[in-house]
Amino acid sequence: MEKFTVLDGLVAPMDRANVDTDAIIPKQFLKSIKRSGFGPNLFDEWRYLDHGEPGMDNSQRPLNPDFVLNQARYQGSSILLTRKNFGCGSSREHAPWALEQYGFRSVVAPSFADIFFNNCFKNGVLPIVLSEQIVDHLFNEVKAFPGYRLIVDLENQVVTTSNASASYPFDVDAFRKYCLLNGLDDIGLTLRQADKIRAFEERHVTTQPWLINTI
Repeated sequence: MEKFTVLDGLVAPMDRANVDTDAIIPKQFLKSIKRSGFGPNLFDEWRYLDHGEPGMDNSQRPLNPDFVLNQARYQGSSILLTRKNFGCGSSREHAPWALEQYGFRSVVAPSFADIFFNNCFKNGVLPIVLSEQIVDHLFNEVKAFPGYRLIVDLENQVVTTSNASASYPFDVDAFRKYCLLNGLDDIGLTLRQADKIRAFEERHVTTQPWLINTI
């Protein structure tokens, strides 16, 4: 998992509340057993004018010109600004996969669905909770100023405007912060104990050989 330290990113505004995980990555794209290739189908039903299916050439599909991510001013965005209860619905981990593979490293909202919120941290995406008042203000700023950027400093737990005119502190669990700063997902955390695991396996073979299949 890629480390998250400081993100200086272009902001894309999605002015919708209660965006569920089926909207983030529709169910027909969950058939793949790989953890890659979901970015092109992020927000598929809003992003394209036709109905997407696995295996389609997305570069040939007609784009919805009214959808925010298709607008030129938001190309290359790495911070998604949205409304309350983002990520509700089913618990599919594909949702943060699709966001991260599209290019989003952080999502800012007044609130998140619990399972989605937890899954983000496990997949290198930082969900940031700010008050509705601050989120309203940020929506107005993004609309007024093309190329609007924010700087997300995880170590100091603060979101700052690119001209340093305002800053907004946010809370984050200490263990989740540690994992993001060090790029550790669940597998990475386990592998940090690799020496202890090998030592246990060797001791297990020596002290309890009858448990080992010798056939």
